[in-house]
Amino acid sequence: MANRRASSDRAKRPLDAARLDELALAYVARFATSRAKLARYLSRKIRESDWVDAIDGPAACAAAVAKMDRLGFVDDKQYAGMRAGAMTRRGLGVRRVKAQLWVDGIDSTDSVAAVAAAEGAALSSALGFARRRRLGPYAREAIADPAQRERHVAAFARAGHSLALARRILATAPGDEAALDDEAGLD
Repeated sequence: MANRRASSDRAKRPLDAARLDELALAYVARFATSRAKLARYLSRKIRESDWVDAIDGPAACAAAVAKMDRLGFVDDKQYAGMRAGAMTRRGLGVRRVKAQLWVDGIDSTDSVAAVAAAEGAALSSALGFARRRRLGPYAREAIADPAQRERHVAAFARAGHSLALARRILATAPGDEAALDDEAGLD
């Protein structure tokens, strides 16, 4: 560990528009990303380096992002759908999906279909969350303590689920998950 230098001790490497395009291509080849996330990555690379090109760094960054979009390597609608689907399968609710898409820089026009799909899968997502956390119908025993029940409701809320849905799932007796599973279309 003594051989490692802090990033401030390193000499800044030269960076030009051609190398920035290469970095953008390598990034989209490795990660599914949005236009905004790619722009943040490239901007960070410009800040960390010594810009040596004649054109302005932010303009080169915008051009690289536009090029990746034009080539079809970055698609915000497809990214939003993929990200929302993965989050709902993990048991996260619509609010968390909307928040993450906002953080990822997805425009509301590009996220409409993804948010609608997450809203359609709200019950199955909440049931998946309850199953993993062993809450409500998946618990070993009923919760009699109101404070414990509210902690479980709060866990649902932090996961992005509505309070009404959380209370409905938690009101189901342990072992009685069949009715909710049928309603959600689960096996």
